[in-house]
Amino acid sequence: MSDVSAILTVASRDVLKLGRDRTRLAFSIVFPLIFIGLMGGTLQGNLGRAAGFNFIGFIFTGVLGMTLFQSAAQGLISLIEDREQDFSQEMFVSPISRYSIVFGKILGESVVSLVQAVPAFGLALLLKVPLTLPIFALMLPAAVLACLLGAGFGVLAMSLLNSQRAAQQIFPFLMFPQFFLAGIFNPIKILPWYLAPFSLLSPLRYPVDLFRGILYQGRPEYSKIVLFDPLTNLAVMAAMFAVFLVIGTALFVRQETNR
Repeated sequence: MSDVSAILTVASRDVLKLGRDRTRLAFSIVFPLIFIGLMGGTLQGNLGRAAGFNFIGFIFTGVLGMTLFQSAAQGLISLIEDREQDFSQEMFVSPISRYSIVFGKILGESVVSLVQAVPAFGLALLLKVPLTLPIFALMLPAAVLACLLGAGFGVLAMSLLNSQRAAQQIFPFLMFPQFFLAGIFNPIKILPWYLAPFSLLSPLRYPVDLFRGILYQGRPEYSKIVLFDPLTNLAVMAAMFAVFLVIGTALFVRQETNR
C-alpha cells in the first residue's frame, strides 16, 4: 500500500508542476498552432493536390504522436534534474522504492502529456480534420499507449545519462532525427535503403503511424499514408515499451543503489 501511495504522490507532484509552469502550458498551445496550422496549411496549399491527401490531417497525427511521446520522455529525463535538487534529494534518500519513483513518474508525465495534447485536438477540429466520435474514442487509448512508450524511452535514456548537462546535450540528438525518420512532417512510405533500418528502429514512428491508421481507416488515401496496420504498430509498441522499461529501470535502480 505504501508503494501505491508513493507512486500517486510522485505522479501528483508532476501534474501540479504543470499547473504552475505557464511557459510549458503556453508552449503546448503555440506548438500545434505553428506546425498544424502554419506548416500543415502551407503544405496543403502547395502539395496537397499533387500528394493526393490532406496534409493538415497528416501533420496533426504526426504532431499529436510527437507531443505525447516527447513530453513523456522529457518528463522522465527530468528525474536527473530532480535528483540534483534539494526537494527531490529528500525523495531519493527516503525509504521509497526506486521502482515506485519510476512508475510514479511514468504515471504523472503520462497525465501531463495527455493534457498538453488537448490543444492539438481543438485545433484539428477547428481546421476540419475529420475527427468523428468513433475516431476520437479510438485515439484516446492510443494516446495513452503513446505516452507510455515515450516514458519507457525516457527511462532508458535517463538511465544512460549521468548528469543534467549530459541530458541537455544528448537528448535532443536522440529525438530530433526521429522527427524525420518517424514521418511527422514528411511521408516516409518510400525511403532510401540506408534510412529504412533507422526508421524501423525509431520508436516514435509507431505511435504516429497508429494515429494515422485510426484517422485514415476506410479512406482512399489510407494506402498512401499508413505504413503498418494498427495491430502491428501495437505489437511493436508493446515490445519496445517492455524492453525500455525493464532495461532502463534496472540500470536506474543499480545507479541509485551504488550512489
